[in-house]
Amino acid sequence: MAGETTATGRAAAAWQPRGAEIAYEVFRFLGILILTLIGLIFITFLIGRVVPIDPVLAVLGDRAPPEAYERVRQELGVDLPVYQQFWIYLMKVIRGDFGTSAMTSQPVLYDLGQFFPATLELATAATLIGVVIGIPLGVVAATNQGRWIDHVTRVIGLVGYSIPIFWMGLVGLLVLYSWLDLVAGPGRLDIAYDGLVEPITGLITVDSAISGDWDVFFNALSHLILPASLLGYLTLAYVSRMTRSFMLAQLNQEYILTARAKGMTERRVVWRHALGNIVVPLIAVVALSYASLLEGAVLTETVFAWPGLGLYITRSLFNADMNAVLGGTMLIGAIFVCLNVFCDMLYRLLDPRARA
Repeated sequence: MAGETTATGRAAAAWQPRGAEIAYEVFRFLGILILTLIGLIFITFLIGRVVPIDPVLAVLGDRAPPEAYERVRQELGVDLPVYQQFWIYLMKVIRGDFGTSAMTSQPVLYDLGQFFPATLELATAATLIGVVIGIPLGVVAATNQGRWIDHVTRVIGLVGYSIPIFWMGLVGLLVLYSWLDLVAGPGRLDIAYDGLVEPITGLITVDSAISGDWDVFFNALSHLILPASLLGYLTLAYVSRMTRSFMLAQLNQEYILTARAKGMTERRVVWRHALGNIVVPLIAVVALSYASLLEGAVLTETVFAWPGLGLYITRSLFNADMNAVLGGTMLIGAIFVCLNVFCDMLYRLLDPRARA
């Protein structure tokens, strides 16, 4: 009984430093995240002041009378010193107030909530396509270095990097939609299906599946498959190339030679040990690819009239709607920051060397 009590006391004593270490790491990550976001807000604020667009004229137009111009200038706080403007802007952003869009006459936060789910749906589908195909393709290419499958994989990656995405989108619409009628055209849904499914998550494929409206689901899927496949091809090219590079480095390590010398099967050596050791860097590759797609694939969304974040920011910029542009920029930056911090945390969870 005394031995059990002693063991329990030792475990509790050992847990206290570990608990303090975990608490320190959590507070450190939160501190880094908060400081980075504040820096992002500051840079976004400076962008809004450097761009040669008068926010008052963007609201009133070029023919506004002087008294109205001065009144709106005071309401927007443009007449205040820059440091006061930044403080007001920071307090508004913390409250979730990005101002009102001059293009839609809606709060920018509301517009982002309407447009971002379309980009989220497109980016998620494209990332799944790129990861599911790209990682196995990179592994197979690495294990067959110098053979035909390796050359084919490298050509696939080279083509994916070389051909402009808007050109592939136009050719895809011409061939698969106009000529062969295999997929639906631009937009997220046909007009006949618009508004039939109550939005729950904002993802039409998910919402239609939840409600059991399979006609809307397959129509949305038909619209999604072509732009998602094109963006997925870009992700596939990057992921397969990086996977091949990581795997080649691992396959030349001594522990791989030792495993083979012990008679371990090649499948186990490659897919369990070598691939298991590149999971951590692959997480960063996939996360950054996903973040790049989430920022709004502007050209793809423009070609396919996809009502996502990239198209929203582009149209806002053309209409001198700086509130919308800065709000979208803030959202994109926050996504990158959060994904980077998330990857850093996964590093420490999955790789003991990072914790050390």
